[in-house]
Amino acid sequence: MSTPIDYGKLMHRAMRGLIQEVLTGVQKNGLPGAHHFLITFDTTHPDAQLADWLRDRYPEEMTVVMQHWFDGLEVMDDGFAVTLNFGESPEPLYIPYDAIQTFVDPSVEFGLRFDSHGGDEDEDDDDPDPSGRDDGDHETRKRDAQVVSLDSFRK
Repeated sequence: MSTPIDYGKLMHRAMRGLIQEVLTGVQKNGLPGAHHFLITFDTTHPDAQLADWLRDRYPEEMTVVMQHWFDGLEVMDDGFAVTLNFGESPEPLYIPYDAIQTFVDPSVEFGLRFDSHGGDEDEDDDDPDPSGRDDGDHETRKRDAQVVSLDSFRK
């Protein structure tokens, strides 16, 4: 029995690779022109690193802005580290790519949204159902990437 091609998972990885490539360019050259990013991520992700007071304030998700001031951007294979200013208090963050829920660059009306339909997409790359069962429930566990409307970010 052959395993079907999981296009959703492949698209998900490609979109996260796009974010990594964009951030790598910013790490090397800074933000060009009016570009800036609104990044919403899951603060409950086990690999997300943020100050306790930020996790208390944002127990499920948090949106950060990379625009005028940020420091120490370090792009890695699984995520990125950056120091951002929160009310005159610089705080380091580590955001895994698979914790990102939205990535938006309003300056060029570009946005990605990663919907979670339960479960971790990388639970087991070889077997879509670790129990070995084929109950047809794969769709409810995978995440899809799609373009997000910027209207949801406008005031």
